[in-house]
Amino acid sequence: MRYDNIIQGTFLDRPNRFVADVDIDGQVWPCHVKNTGRCRELLRPGVPVYLRESPDPARKTRYDLICVEKNGQLVNIDSQIPNHAVAEWLKKGMLFPRDARIWMEKRYGNSRFDIYVEAGDRRAYLEVKGVTLEIGGQARFPDAPTERGVKHVRELIQCLRDGYEAYLIFVIQMAGIQGFAPNWATHPEFGQALQDARQAGVKILAYSCQVQPDEIVLDAPVPIDLRRR
Repeated sequence: MRYDNIIQGTFLDRPNRFVADVDIDGQVWPCHVKNTGRCRELLRPGVPVYLRESPDPARKTRYDLICVEKNGQLVNIDSQIPNHAVAEWLKKGMLFPRDARIWMEKRYGNSRFDIYVEAGDRRAYLEVKGVTLEIGGQARFPDAPTERGVKHVRELIQCLRDGYEAYLIFVIQMAGIQGFAPNWATHPEFGQALQDARQAGVKILAYSCQVQPDEIVLDAPVPIDLRRR
C-alpha cells in the first residue's frame, strides 16, 4: 500500500490519543494520530516522524502521522492500513487463488470481520490485527487490553463451527522481527483466547512488513509462540 504527499517532521508530544504536536520546518502543527494505542515506546520527544498531508482543506488537522523512526528503523503506526495491505497481498494469490472474491468489513453474527473471501467452494473470514509493539526483536500484541480483540477471536472459532475457514493475521508494521507472541503481561485473556482459537483450528499467522515512509508491504512470515510467559 502506498501513500501520497508524505513529508518529514519531528515529534514533540501527544496531548491526547488522537493528536500529536509535530515540528515541521520550525512550525508546530497538530497532527492526527491514526492509532489509538499507547505507542509509548515509539512516540518519544525528538524522534523523526513521517506525515501524510491531507488534500481536504476542511479538516481540523492538516496532517496524519503515518510512520515513526525507532532506533533507525521505520515503524508504520497507521491502524487503518493493515487491512488494505492484507487485501493487496491476497490479490497476489496468497492463501487463495488470484481470482478469489474479496469483501472488506463483512458482518458475521455480532461482529464485523475485516475481510471475507470466496474462492470456489471455500468461504473464509479473516481478522487482521496491526502490531507496532516490539521488545527485543519480538513483536507483541496487544499494547493495551482489548476486549474487542478477545471477542473477535472467540467469534472466529464460531465461524469454524459454522463451516467457514477462519484466519487471524497479525501484520507487524516493521521489518527485522524474529518472532511474535501475545502480550501476556498486558492482557492474559487475549493470549488465552489465541490458544483456544489455535486448538479449535483457527489459522493464526504473523507477517513482518517492508516499510518506507510512503509504503507498507507484507513481507515474511514470523514464528509464533503462544506459550504463556
